[in-house]
Amino acid sequence: MTSFDERARDWDTDEHIATATAVARAIRSAIRLSATTRALEIGAGTGLLGLALVEDLSELVLSDPSSGMREVAAEKVRQRGLTNVRVADLDLLGDPMPPQRGFDLVISQLMLHHVRDTAALLRATNEALVPGGRIAMADLDAEDGTFHDPAAEGIHHRGFPREALRNLAAAAGFEDIQFANATAIPRNGRTYPLFLLTARKPVTDARASEAPQPAV
Repeated sequence: MTSFDERARDWDTDEHIATATAVARAIRSAIRLSATTRALEIGAGTGLLGLALVEDLSELVLSDPSSGMREVAAEKVRQRGLTNVRVADLDLLGDPMPPQRGFDLVISQLMLHHVRDTAALLRATNEALVPGGRIAMADLDAEDGTFHDPAAEGIHHRGFPREALRNLAAAAGFEDIQFANATAIPRNGRTYPLFLLTARKPVTDARASEAPQPAV
C-alpha cells in the first residue's frame, strides 16, 4: 500500500487540481468570504483547495496528518511568499485547540470518508469555530466502493447519503445545513458526484441580547 507521504510529491495531478478548483468555486458561491475570514483546512494534503481560496481570506491554516503532504504544502507557501498561511499538524479529534480565538471557516475536500467517526469529527469542527462560523466540506455522494483502488489507504466510508450526513451535522450542533453539487470526478469510465456541505455554528452569544431588561 502506498502511503500519503510517498504520494505527496506526485499528488498535484490534473484531476486533483481540477477538483480543487471546482470545489473552491462552489465554496465561493455558497459562502461570503472576506478580508477578515480566518480559515482552517483539515485534510489539506498539498493545500490545493485552501490555496485556491487564499486571496479571499485573512488567514489560512493548512493541516494534514501526513508529514509528506505538509512538507509539499509548506514549500508552496514559501515559494509564493504567503505570510498569512501556515502549515500545521493539527488533529481536531486528538489535539487541544490552540489558545486563540476560533476559526470563521473550516473547509475540507474528500477527507470525511477517511475519518472513521464522522459524528465526532463534526462535533470537534463545531468546537473549532467561532459563534456564527461555518463549514464547507466536499465529499463523495454514496457510491458502491469502486471510486477507490482496493489498496487505497484509510477508506472508512463509501461516500455519504446526504440526509444521513445532514442528521449528523444537526446532532453536532450546526444549523442552516445545506447541500450543493460541487463537481464530479470521471474515473474508470464512470462519473462520481461530489457534494458541498455547508452549515453554520449558532451565534450563541445572541442569548445575551435576550436577557431581561431592568425595569424603569
